[in-house]
Formats: sequence, C-alpha cells, structure tokens
Amino acid sequence: MRTLDLFVAGQWRMGSDVLEVLSPFDGHVVSTVARGGPEELEEAAAAAEAAAPVVAALTPAARGAILERANALIVERREELAAAISEEAGKPIGLARGETDRCADTFAEAAHVARHPEIETLDLGGYASGAGRLGLIRRVPVGPVLAITPFNFPLNLVAHKLAPAVAAGCPVVLKPASQTPSPALLLAAILEQAGLPAGALSVIPSRGADAESLAADERFRLLTFTGSMEVGWRLKQLAWRRRVSLELGGNAAVIVDSDAGELDAIARRIASAAYGYAGQSCISVQRILVHEDHYVAMRRALTEAAESVATGDPAADATVCGPLIDSGNAERVESWVAGARAAKGRLLAGGEREGNVIRPVLLEEVPPDEPVSCDEVFGPVAVLDPYEDLAQALNMVNDSRYGLQAGIFTSDTGKVQEAWEKLEVGGLIHNDVPTWRTDPMPYGGVKGSGVGREGPRFTYREMTEERLLVLRR
Repeated sequence: MRTLDLFVAGQWRMGSDVLEVLSPFDGHVVSTVARGGPEELEEAAAAAEAAAPVVAALTPAARGAILERANALIVERREELAAAISEEAGKPIGLARGETDRCADTFAEAAHVARHPEIETLDLGGYASGAGRLGLIRRVPVGPVLAITPFNFPLNLVAHKLAPAVAAGCPVVLKPASQTPSPALLLAAILEQAGLPAGALSVIPSRGADAESLAADERFRLLTFTGSMEVGWRLKQLAWRRRVSLELGGNAAVIVDSDAGELDAIARRIASAAYGYAGQSCISVQRILVHEDHYVAMRRALTEAAESVATGDPAADATVCGPLIDSGNAERVESWVAGARAAKGRLLAGGEREGNVIRPVLLEEVPPDEPVSCDEVFGPVAVLDPYEDLAQALNMVNDSRYGLQAGIFTSDTGKVQEAWEKLEVGGLIHNDVPTWRTDPMPYGGVKGSGVGREGPRFTYREMTEERLLVLRR
C-alpha cells in the first residue's frame, strides 16, 4: 500500500485529512493520500500567481530540458506508474502500461514544442496603410492554470495538462480525481526531480466543491477540465471571463460500410475498443452502425468477439475488461441495460455481473432515446444498428448531443471525404475505431463534448496568447 502527501508549491506535506483509495476490483485499501482543503488550495493559488513570472522567464531550452528529464524518469519508473494506475483505477495492467508509455510520448512531444516556440511573420505591406512594416507574432504564457482531471486516465490526461503548461511557461494547480490521485502525485515528484521551479506546480487531491471554488478565481487565467458534461459547463459559467478548455465525453459511433473489408478482424477491433477498460473512455465505441448488406455477418462476428473478451482481475496480464470504477457505476450500467431490454432491446451478449465487473454487453433493436443509445454509458456496453446508405448513417451519428470522435471503415475515399465534411465531431478516424488516439494530434469535441483541443502543441496554444510586434523600416 502506498502513502503519499500533498504537493503544494514545491513542498510535500500532510493535508487537512486523509483519503483512503479503495480497489475498484475487490475493495481493499490500495493507497492513503493526504487530502487538501480550502487553506491548501489558497496557498497553491497564491504560489502559482507568484511563480508566474519565474516560469515565464524560463528559456525554451530550459523548458525543453525539464520535459526531457521528466520523459526519461517516466520511462524509468514505468512499472511503478502502471501499478498505481491499475490498482486505483482498476485498469487492466496491460492497458495501464500502455497509458504510461503514452505519457512518456506526451512529454516527448511537449519537449519538442517547448524547444521550437511558434513565431509567425506577416508582411503588412499588402495595403497602403502597412507599407514598410513587418509584423512578428510570438506567443506568451497566459499565466496560472487551474486543471481538473478525471479518474479514467489518471496519468496521461494529467500529462496533457502539465507537460504543455511547462512548454508554455504556465504554473499549474491540479486537482486530480479522488479515486486516482497517486499517478498525478507521482508525476509531480518526477517533475520536481526534473528541475521544475518551486511554485510552478501544486497537486492537491481535494473535494470537488473546494476545487470548484477556484474556478471563479481570477488569478487563474485558464481553466482546463476533463470530466462530465454537467460539471464542465457549470465550471465554464463560473470562469466565463477567462479562457476555458473542456473535454466532456461522448457516445462514440463507428460506421462499418458495405466495402469495409475483413469483417471478423473489424469486429475484434471494435470489441476491444468498446470493452477495453470496461468502456470507461470518452471515445469508447458505444454505437455500431453496420450497412444492411453486412449486418447479419457483423452481428455474428461482434457477438463472438464480445463473448471472447477476457474479464476480471485487472492485475492479470490477459484481462481486457476489468471492473467499473465503483459499485454505483456498476449499478447504473446494469440498470441502463435492463431499461434497454425492457424497451424491447435485444441482448446479444454479456450482462452478467460479479462485483463491479460486468461482462461485455452487446445490444440491438434499442430505441434511440434509451440512455445506452443517446447518453454516455461509460461502461462495457455497445449498441448495434443497421443502415441503408451512408447519408442515413451520417445522420444517425449526428443525432447526438455529443460530438467527440467517430470512426468509419470503408475503402471508398469519396465516402471518407463526405463523412469528414458532414459529421459533427472533433475527429474522424478512417479504417479504425473512434477510440484510437495518438498524443500529438489535436483531440477534442464539439456540441456537448466540449471546447478546445488537447495534444501538446494545441494545448500550448490554449495556454498562450499572441503578442504582436510591428517593425518599421
């Protein structure tokens, strides 16, 4: 069992009380972590404000060097970080190792961004008023950042806040999820060892209400939040006068068109994306739309794929679908599936529950207004539907209040272009599932899925603002 203190403005210390973190799989205590309250959060906010000019003054080379040293330490401590993720989040250990590897990638990309700051030049002589003048635009840090992160990617989603902040020269106060605080605190220790100045980072597990009170604090020039739609939009109202970046989830759809290719392989890929980590990803496959020509064959292949997914203990190397994060979420998913079946939905696979583990669920003929179709399940549940032509499929994808990512399997580049033009999503993934993500890419959504983009270069832009210099001959 690990024991960790708070990290407040470069110092490790006890908090106002202690948080016991329980295993989502069997309920035993895996960590005891100090929890901060209003006093610690206020101290962190004041330290971030004081540190802003110090962090902003770091050269691109210094910022890059800190991130490169952190990258090396993440690689060195891979197993420790993966174990913390798996134990606290219930994430299968193979997926937890993959998250740690991606965290290293995030820092590597942020180091590149730091060492190559963006400078834009404008020849202003295209109009008479600009004759003899050249514009130069550099990016400068916005200042202190308040970051709030969720339980499901407790290391790499933290990295997507912290690494670009170092690259941009912004101090951060981070509130990690109470269920998974250790990976964020371990990452803070890595950044401290890598040479991040004192005051540039505070990581304070705290009650949500205490952290949310800082959203209205004008010392923070940017609020970056990943989590639920309800909380995210409420925070945006509190921070309405300042920059806000929100990633709020989705109910991702994948289209399997009539020319999709080898169906059994596609079905296995979809199943891994729908049921991996018990579907607890914002871009987990939830809606599967299959052309009517392939519907019967894909139904068979998907049923077999769902039934073959290894479930159970997240510490086992073979496990793909581990537990839901807690019993409340397991009960919610169970009730949503029961509601879909009561509404004449047909269960094709799964649904059995043991503790917080639910066997991968595949449904068909579910009414579109059922929560498993129109809301974010955040569980190991996927809904299968047929369609007649691509226009109908695109309309079905867009019939959602969410718009994070979608996937399309087709060999017709014309259909890909049409989908890219018409789908109301932040990203479209060709010949793969919407769950696919690589960390340098711009990642984020539209509609209820949020505002802003992550990926080190794109978060760097969120955390900086343009400053213009006009040179005159």
